Amino acid sequence: MAHRLQLRLLTWDVKDTLLRLRHPVGVEYATKARAHGLEVEATALGQAFKQAYKAQSQSFPNYGLGHGLTSRQWWLDLVQQTFHQAGVRDAQAVAPIAEQLYKDFSSPSTWQVLEGAEATLRGCRKRGLKLAVVSNFDRRLEDILEGVGLREHFDFVLTSEAAGWPKPDPRIFHEALHLAQVEPAVGAHIGDSYQRDYKGARAVGMHSFLVAGPEPLDPAVKDSVPQEHFLPSLSHLLPALDYLEGSPARL
Repeated sequence: MAHRLQLRLLTWDVKDTLLRLRHPVGVEYATKARAHGLEVEATALGQAFKQAYKAQSQSFPNYGLGHGLTSRQWWLDLVQQTFHQAGVRDAQAVAPIAEQLYKDFSSPSTWQVLEGAEATLRGCRKRGLKLAVVSNFDRRLEDILEGVGLREHFDFVLTSEAAGWPKPDPRIFHEALHLAQVEPAVGAHIGDSYQRDYKGARAVGMHSFLVAGPEPLDPAVKDSVPQEHFLPSLSHLLPALDYLEGSPARL
């Protein structure tokens, strides 16, 4: 008789899986700049942020922990670089804007719970599953989740800052499995990044589901993900779990 899988742990990405920003980054930056007497186009700031974020992440990965930085300083530096690339050369003028942005992005009012997230988390809890967060986020995440009313659903929150390794590093997934005291084969991860979430979890022997994110999915990526592993929305997760657990145990 074929062995049937019974999951014990679900780990979750957060940004663009459970939460999203209420407004685009460029709009948030432009609004705060305007409040400090500085006029910069939101579009220019949005483009500059993408470039600065990529460069900062490559030079100082995982909030610069290996380079003696705090995550707060990492973000303040990133804001400075963003405005500099958008044409603002006055670092003193940007400093209070950076402080305000760091504070505001810590606030639950800046974030929006995605449709279906709470109902799906409650449904997972009713199945007796352990739930945990595994996110490339900084120390502010606990307070954000508390503020939006989602923290109570999770047994623990593991950020890349706390773990010391960002996804898709296998060590952060192994740490989550250790904390939950479960084997990889009875764990599954849900997230919107093909590399960091879907492939990262599967590389350590977990199951995984890819949630449709804000950006269109590359056709080649979508073709490589089995249909039963792809979630057009979070409301599709519980049926996907039923399918997974109703099939012979497999990865």
